[in-house]
Amino acid sequence: MLTKRQNLIEVMNGGAPERFVNQYEAFGMIMGVPVSAYRRTMCGGAPVQDGWGVTKIWPEGTPGAFPMHDDAHLVCRDITHWRDYVKAPRLDYPDAAWEDVIKRAETIDRKEQFALVFLTPGLFETSHNLLGLQECLINFYEEPEYMHELIDYLTDYQLAVAEQVCDHLHPDGIFWHDDWGTQTSTFLSPEMFEEFYLPAYKKIYGYYQSRGAGMIVHHSDSYAATLVPYMIDMGIRIWQGVLSTNNIPELIEKYGHKITFMGGIDDGRVDVPEWTPQLVEDEVRRACIENGKLHYIPSLCQGMPFSIYDGVHDAVTKTIDMMSSIMF
Repeated sequence: MLTKRQNLIEVMNGGAPERFVNQYEAFGMIMGVPVSAYRRTMCGGAPVQDGWGVTKIWPEGTPGAFPMHDDAHLVCRDITHWRDYVKAPRLDYPDAAWEDVIKRAETIDRKEQFALVFLTPGLFETSHNLLGLQECLINFYEEPEYMHELIDYLTDYQLAVAEQVCDHLHPDGIFWHDDWGTQTSTFLSPEMFEEFYLPAYKKIYGYYQSRGAGMIVHHSDSYAATLVPYMIDMGIRIWQGVLSTNNIPELIEKYGHKITFMGGIDDGRVDVPEWTPQLVEDEVRRACIENGKLHYIPSLCQGMPFSIYDGVHDAVTKTIDMMSSIMF
């Protein structure tokens, strides 16, 4: 019997998997690296400030935390003076700060799973977290020079993070959050994305690859079909969070030999107050049959293995196992 890791490789390579990769089962997540700007927020809890100074809050009934951009919390008020506002999180942690996360990483059986470092937020999310989404998008048009400067600054920081992550943890890869679109469109045109973010991501993901951490899993629970060629160019192996609005079968046919698609079970359809086991079964069955057994991982599109409403995630996992018994 193939291990979870081996089965994933077969799916990615278009080989002979024995079953569906069931959501996150092939990933051993390494959480809580000291150099991450991420600070955990709790659903329904108090606001939390991350390493960039961005304050986030997670309202009940929503899929994740949101930045607060009112006058009291906005970090960067003028892109033309971004250096006055934006200060990178600290990186000067002693080796002792890494001890607990190293121990957790060592518990991952790398014959069974890929050891992936969890990182968030990505370059685009950090940009609009600092500036506010509307102002950020306007600045790409009105102040492109300063946006390039800011993104270069964020990239340098992430390269420094990558060096420390690889030095201390020697992971198989990373799992990085950066949402690039809505349900129906990308936030930036492909041409603008290519200009502002592709070079930066090629540097960062290229560094991880050079250090033996080439399993790049990128989360963007959105429409981003038009960005798939850039995902491949920057080295993403698995796009996690791919919504069904992306026409996944078409993407698999066109790009499956270069990238694997994880998702297809939209949270907005099943992770709802009125969910039922039958609703979950119908959606999982549809996704598995439509998208097939190769270059596809059935999963909720949420960026971690959980659901908003109790029981939904477990019901999805159970139904994927059922579909494996039917289709393999």
